[in-house]
Amino acid sequence: MRLNELSDKPGARKARTRVGRGIGSGHGKTAGRGTKGQKSRSGVALKGFEGGQMPIHRRLPKRGFTNIHGARFSEIDLDRLQRAIDKKVLDAAKPITGAILKEAGLITHLRDGVRVLGNGEIKAKLTLEVAGATASAAAAIEAAGGTLKLTRPRREAPQAKGKGNENAASDDQGAAGKGAPAKPGTEGSGD
Repeated sequence: MRLNELSDKPGARKARTRVGRGIGSGHGKTAGRGTKGQKSRSGVALKGFEGGQMPIHRRLPKRGFTNIHGARFSEIDLDRLQRAIDKKVLDAAKPITGAILKEAGLITHLRDGVRVLGNGEIKAKLTLEVAGATASAAAAIEAAGGTLKLTRPRREAPQAKGKGNENAASDDQGAAGKGAPAKPGTEGSGD
């Protein structure tokens, strides 16, 4: 077989309908658009317009959001790591990083790092250097005698400020400013 002999299966590629090419074609004159009206004209994009009725994309409730600042991890299961070690794709004696996992074909993209999930079981003694791991995965790796080094530091929740203290200070200042008597010697300082 040669390159010039390769072709798609019959019916895989369908030719586009050429409209406006004479009445004999069946798609001539009005080109399948009917006669008159807004949709027969060019440059019309209604896209969900329902004649003034509230469109469905505005009637339906919204749920959730996409965090644009959130990290995207490539995930890998423990049993997948074990199978790769059994097949000699990974060397358990060397530290396993995201780059090594990508090179071995176990993950497609590094993204913001690799996260190990606790699905399956691990028997090999591994040294993993990854961005994150679930609690069950970390426990299983340590139980097998391996070590887990997280390359991405865990972000801590911001500390709540002591509102009671700030309010107390502002109350003291407010009391001194409004209702408290002036200090002696300060009366009539404007003269």
